[in-house]
Amino acid sequence: MPVFAIVMLIILAALVALLIFLYFWGKKLQKRQDESREKMEETKQSVQMLVIDKKMLPIKSSGLPQAAIDQTPKYLRRSKLPIVKARCQGKIMTFIADSNIYPVIPLKKEVKATISGLYIMDVRAIRGQLEQPPKKKKWYQKLSRKADEARKELDSSKSSKAKGKKR
Repeated sequence: MPVFAIVMLIILAALVALLIFLYFWGKKLQKRQDESREKMEETKQSVQMLVIDKKMLPIKSSGLPQAAIDQTPKYLRRSKLPIVKARCQGKIMTFIADSNIYPVIPLKKEVKATISGLYIMDVRAIRGQLEQPPKKKKWYQKLSRKADEARKELDSSKSSKAKGKKR
């Protein structure tokens, strides 16, 4: 058997082993996430809060209690979290918002939030409605829009040159 075939078989076996490992590891992580969601659902409570500030910050500079920082895994300590500072029950507190909820949270407005510990799970407006942020365009949508604008500009310049020649 040629050396190239042996090397390819070893690489293929390693990739299959890696995929099997990732499958079971993902299953384990999914189970953990489901358990933590259930615990959060059990302990959730609804409170009114005045949102003062919201930022994407690294966990070390977020202003969260040291106990919360120590509980986060080491591989997540560098990542940025959606941090919300709000006046809740007479105290200014720091919360971690759900990444899906974060863009919807209004600044300098009072909202009714569903929280579980330091985690904001849901936000509802007290007066009026929450403004939905505009959806971000994907890069190919931006590219096609720029191409359309360039095409229109080119067509308009050609038509203006053609009108100039007729006169």
